[in-house]
Amino acid sequence: MKAKRTSVSCFLLIVSVFVAGTAPSFAQDAATVEKQITEFDVNGLKVIVKRRLSSPTVAAELFFRGGSSNLTPQTAGIETFALNVADEGSKLFPRAVLRKETSRMGTVIGSSSSRDFSVLSLVCTKQNLEPSWKMFADVAINPAFAADDVERVRANILTGLRSKTDSPDASLQELVERTIYAGHPYANDPDGTIENVTRFKAADLAAYHKSLMQTSRLLLVIVGDVDPSVIKERVTAAFGSLPRGDYKAKPLPSLDLSKASLDVQNKSVQTDYVEGSFSAPSIGDPDYYAMRTAVSILQTSVYQEVRVKRNLSYAPDAALGTSAANTAYVYVTSNKPNEAASVMIDAIRDLQNGQVTDEVIKAYANFFLTTYYLGQEANIAQATELARYELVGGGWRRSLQFLDGVRNVKPDEVQAVAKKYMNNIRWTVVGNPADINRSIFVQN
Repeated sequence: MKAKRTSVSCFLLIVSVFVAGTAPSFAQDAATVEKQITEFDVNGLKVIVKRRLSSPTVAAELFFRGGSSNLTPQTAGIETFALNVADEGSKLFPRAVLRKETSRMGTVIGSSSSRDFSVLSLVCTKQNLEPSWKMFADVAINPAFAADDVERVRANILTGLRSKTDSPDASLQELVERTIYAGHPYANDPDGTIENVTRFKAADLAAYHKSLMQTSRLLLVIVGDVDPSVIKERVTAAFGSLPRGDYKAKPLPSLDLSKASLDVQNKSVQTDYVEGSFSAPSIGDPDYYAMRTAVSILQTSVYQEVRVKRNLSYAPDAALGTSAANTAYVYVTSNKPNEAASVMIDAIRDLQNGQVTDEVIKAYANFFLTTYYLGQEANIAQATELARYELVGGGWRRSLQFLDGVRNVKPDEVQAVAKKYMNNIRWTVVGNPADINRSIFVQN
């Protein structure tokens, strides 16, 4: 699923401050950050530890490689289901005990899944790390899969699946994913289907979980004021006897965004919901820095032209994803969808045919610097960032290159990526088909 729609007005305010010459002063250079990070191997399990001195909390995330690539149409949803049940309780810490202890210590154990990976996570205070780690490790390795836990989680997942398209935005997102992921491993939705989730038994979940617990499938990232040598001892004790397995990540094919298209879902709504998806480089691609800048400039332009100047929509947007097989998009909800789409298309053409200045790029680089560090304040966010680059971005060290990469973007590179990627837009619309002029959306 995409991230929550960004606040473009806040974005514009911050950028305007940087254009006026104010820059953040709290950044650390990549070399300094790298010295805080230790990596080691425990029987095939790669572990990354980032030490943040004086941090009062610790975050640990156990990642499972593969995401949708692990699934088939018949097994879609089983990984999410299995991990959601796992974090309910373990052999040593049944649900009632686990809830009592985590509540007493302020510890949080949870799980989530995406199309690129799944994760079992722990956040706790530094002083409660030892007992929290014992619970986390047992949940990871010895989940109980108790019958009542399975049925409770099943009911929650089914409720979510049945209400998945209740809102127009959710309907639009479902249509977007069905359209652009057709024929791709990403078509296997980590949330699964009602049919699958209804069918899975506790034994199926336990067997699938067992297949995941191979060190070749796992990545562990820990961030906090911790001693890497102590962490290594704990990880070895907890995970060192797991089988290595022979998991190898499968190269993901590119998404097929070679042709423009228009898909309209008829739904009675007050305004039409429109999204145009186009290809984008992944976070490990050298083009990503320029594309990140280009999409941010596009976001500003779309907001100014669609909302401020023409009042066609309250919250138009443009954004860039972080998936291994990546996309970017423009979005609007409007009762004048043809006019709004025309304005967004013109904004893309301006990027392709014009050239931004070095001053504008510098302003966006400073903006990224601030928002990056604001977004990385929590240890859990830093752990996820390191893992994302390790799993889909060419290695965790590349995460340290992001800000310098954006700072070094040149105007001609912004124009080049706009020409390279912002084409063959796959438009999806939820609303009244009679409102849509196909010739505006799909142009020769």
